[in-house]
Amino acid sequence: MVALESRQGRKLQRYSSNGSRLVVGSIPYRLKKDKGEVSDHQVLEVLVITSQKGHGMMFPKGGWELDETLKQAALREAMEEAGVVGTVEFNLGKWTYKSKRSDISHEGFMFALNVTEELLQWPEMNSRKRKWVTVDEVREGCQEEWMKEALERLVASL
Repeated sequence: MVALESRQGRKLQRYSSNGSRLVVGSIPYRLKKDKGEVSDHQVLEVLVITSQKGHGMMFPKGGWELDETLKQAALREAMEEAGVVGTVEFNLGKWTYKSKRSDISHEGFMFALNVTEELLQWPEMNSRKRKWVTVDEVREGCQEEWMKEALERLVASL
């Protein structure tokens, strides 16, 4: 059973020693058999989501809270924002980026998430769209350079 509400508020939010909000996310992925191929060739697909306002192409991410590990936060954000469950496989790195909402910096940790299940219902299904895309589509459509860099690390590792 999956809770159909996202965590709210910032009372458990973690911050770095310099005051940056700590954020955790993942690149949900799957390897899909290439249609039309006779061999066992597989194609890498990644799951992207829109912002809550319905714009952009991004990966699920959000605040790292005091009562969870980095991996637990990555799993929670993927479930809340993208409606997927999976296995956190490895760390893709850490980036510092500016918030689009305010003049503050975030430190973002990203992980590779091998998706094992897509949920039919999830907490943010009414405010976000999800879509499986190719790596090239993300390279062309994602506006966040740090997310593209995380994607390149995923591709290099698989």
